[in-house]
Amino acid sequence: MSGLRIAMWSGPRNISTAMMRAWENRPDCVVSDEPLYAAYLAATGLDHPGRDEVIADGETDWRRVARALTGPIPGDRPVWYQKHMSHHLLPDMAMDWVFALTNVMLIRDPSEVVASYLKSRATVTPEDIGLPQQGRLFDLLAEHNGEAPMVIDAGDFLQAPEAHLRALCARLGIEFTPRMLAWPAGPRDSDGIWAPHWYDAVWKSTGFEPWRARETALSGPARAVAEACRPVYERLRGHRMAVA
Repeated sequence: MSGLRIAMWSGPRNISTAMMRAWENRPDCVVSDEPLYAAYLAATGLDHPGRDEVIADGETDWRRVARALTGPIPGDRPVWYQKHMSHHLLPDMAMDWVFALTNVMLIRDPSEVVASYLKSRATVTPEDIGLPQQGRLFDLLAEHNGEAPMVIDAGDFLQAPEAHLRALCARLGIEFTPRMLAWPAGPRDSDGIWAPHWYDAVWKSTGFEPWRARETALSGPARAVAEACRPVYERLRGHRMAVA
């Protein structure tokens, strides 16, 4: 199987779509936006914005999605960047197909994720923000490969995007290009059909947002969800990519 297939596993309310923009701006790369989303919605019955559109537009059989993601790279490009949500990995899905991909974990402080998530959703559980699933996938990959997968912390990344992208490209064995740091504003044909519900800020963006400290004041169930996810976050953060 030729070509580089990068699977970037994130939770919601992270920098995952901006990261997809960075990779799509490379002339050698094609991207896929949350290819397991339709299968996830069809299997769980969850009511997300645009649910019916997502299911009608996407592939609801995760096995077919997995075969496609490990098959020929669209457009005969040498690099395929796959933006994934870790909570789309459901318990009854076989996981052996992920071993054919080059997997990277994109994490963010769970307090920030929960606070952002609750701006658009009424309730939240640990599984909604994907950290438990990320932890299980991390362990699976570490056991299979004999080493931990690459981890990028969004807070660290936004303080030094170029350094992180250079380090990531070096780890992946490809050349960094400054084109990854800035892109034209607006939608893309590659954006998921759900983009009008979620991508307003990204459509206005022309690069990664400057890092700023974020104050979160969670209480009650929201705080409990963030704290339940914190041990997994801290464990994965211990493996985060170091940059010069």
